[in-house]
Amino acid sequence: MNTSVSSISELSINTIRTLTLDSVERAQHGHPGMPIGSAPMAYTLWKQFMNINPSDPNWFNRDRFILSAGHGSMLYYALLHLVGFDVTIDDLKGFRQLGSRTPGHPEFGMTPGVEVTTGPLGQGLPSAVGMALSEKYLAATYNKPDMPVVDHYTYVICSDGDLMEGVSYESASFAGHMKLGKLVMLYDSNGVSLDGDLDASFSDDIQKRFESLGWQYLYVENGRNIEEVAQQINEAKQESTKPTIIEVKNVIGYGLEEIEGTHNAHSDPVGQEAVDKAKAFYNWDYPETFYVPKEVYDDFSSIQENGNKRQRKWDKLFDRYKVNHPQEAEELSRIMKGELPKVWDAGFTEFKVGEKLATRVAASGILNDLSSSLPELVGGSADLVSSNKTVLKQYGILNSNHYSGRNIWFGVREFAMGAIANGMALHGLRPFVSTFFVFSDYVRPSIRLAALMGLPVTYIFTHDSIAVGQDGPTHQPIEQLASFRAMPNLTLIRPADANETKAAWKVAVRKQDKPTMLVLGRQGVPVLKETELLADSGVGRGAYVLSTAKQSPEGILIASGSEVHLALAAQSKLAEENINVNVVSMPSWDMFEEQEQEYKDSVLNPVLKKRLVIELGSKIGWREYAGENGSVMSVDEFGESGPGEGVVEKYGFTVDKVVGRFKEL
Repeated sequence: MNTSVSSISELSINTIRTLTLDSVERAQHGHPGMPIGSAPMAYTLWKQFMNINPSDPNWFNRDRFILSAGHGSMLYYALLHLVGFDVTIDDLKGFRQLGSRTPGHPEFGMTPGVEVTTGPLGQGLPSAVGMALSEKYLAATYNKPDMPVVDHYTYVICSDGDLMEGVSYESASFAGHMKLGKLVMLYDSNGVSLDGDLDASFSDDIQKRFESLGWQYLYVENGRNIEEVAQQINEAKQESTKPTIIEVKNVIGYGLEEIEGTHNAHSDPVGQEAVDKAKAFYNWDYPETFYVPKEVYDDFSSIQENGNKRQRKWDKLFDRYKVNHPQEAEELSRIMKGELPKVWDAGFTEFKVGEKLATRVAASGILNDLSSSLPELVGGSADLVSSNKTVLKQYGILNSNHYSGRNIWFGVREFAMGAIANGMALHGLRPFVSTFFVFSDYVRPSIRLAALMGLPVTYIFTHDSIAVGQDGPTHQPIEQLASFRAMPNLTLIRPADANETKAAWKVAVRKQDKPTMLVLGRQGVPVLKETELLADSGVGRGAYVLSTAKQSPEGILIASGSEVHLALAAQSKLAEENINVNVVSMPSWDMFEEQEQEYKDSVLNPVLKKRLVIELGSKIGWREYAGENGSVMSVDEFGESGPGEGVVEKYGFTVDKVVGRFKEL
């Protein structure tokens, strides 16, 4: 069949639209408007510019594509199927159904070709920023003259809703500051949000906004003009020192004659009659649902053909790179595979028993010990590095003048910091990010997505309790421990001293399939002789008997963090009164819950029902470990400003109060 370039392009674009309509109608759920309206610009991007290989979705030097407007997932799934990824027509028929590989919003690890989990609007853009930043770092670190082994673009499609979210401003500001020229964002500017016309809630001048943030702004008046879209993407790729936003004017629900261009086209099935009318409008002559003409498959086949050629070319380049730069090639290969070096946990700082050291300070020493063997360990703080102690002392700042640095100044952009870290982890790095524990609430949505995707991001949250003191209740976490312990697939560790902190870092580095949160103290605590022998194995199991009663125990003191020291002091004082108890350090609930019952019973002996939990935070969740006959010393109200020791004492966390509470049992 002889088909002109323009007509085959139109047929391919309409195939994306009809697959969307059929999928949403079959599911009786979904968002057809955005995929239908933005199909031309997405087709143009994938057909003419995307450097991918569907037969090897994980090829390292591929371009990355992020659909930040994740509600338009059928656009993504249709493209993945047509291009040749392992996404079948049956997968499209299973759209939004239980157990299918085409969930309501794109999920990393669920659908081949999906780079990042998006859904909550706004987070796709910072994830893309993290990927583009990783590309810059790896290119600056490993590329050699005439051997650009790291050289690819990051493309985003975003919506009006994405740009209304505050995190989009944070991340766009950071991207402009970092001059990420290989980041290109296509903005589906259709003038409509879910509730109605956009001008009811949003009137930003996008050009002025993004140009003020250091971006290049380009514009496409008619999103159905694929030549104009291609021209602007080409222009975006010519700009190497600025990220680019291309505002593309699209019509939401194009072809749905009664509702196109309105918020009624945003979501929900439109009914078979409307679908039939739309297909007639597209001059769609095929009666079957989920139909793809052969010439459309042929049209998209060039993407896979080109991808195979480009990957073979890159493979040859990397083979030459291995010969000329064997050490760098071995290191980069390991990072690409997500593997650890054979030796990474030797030569750690040794801590002197009795030395008074805050766990945040101990964590800083271990972080620096790790940095020399893990070049993928890159990160920083939200403008609190002097307090969080998260600087890699041997390495410079990663910025637009020095992309091979490893310390990132995220600025006061906590949410973007967390979401950027997700993109970095998806690109093969092992990012760490830090701020005060109470400000983890600003990072929380990105932590949730990291846990959902199983990404090895390490969160270093310091100033972990009311012991923060004079900064007052705004800076004193109360409910944060309980709330993060409730989050699935997140390892939270609150170490008691420097030795437990070292063990916690080892856990974090070994974790390949989930994020780790290190909750660290500001105040100095002595290095314990007990942890010197027990922490390495005990922390990794979540809880362990730190100090066994000298005589037959009649109860247990359970604590985490700095309160472990309080428990040990109380144990000694109780022993003076001939009351014998074990002390259990419990830095991680989630890891303790993974242990076999025999081990759990050896730590929390079910015979010992007199149990007192001691923690400077909410009691929620501790009752399970305290038991029916136990008690919990907790903080269940906001703190107040004053010297840290005084605040802690006011809330009853003294040796005498602990002894008194246990004796009440």
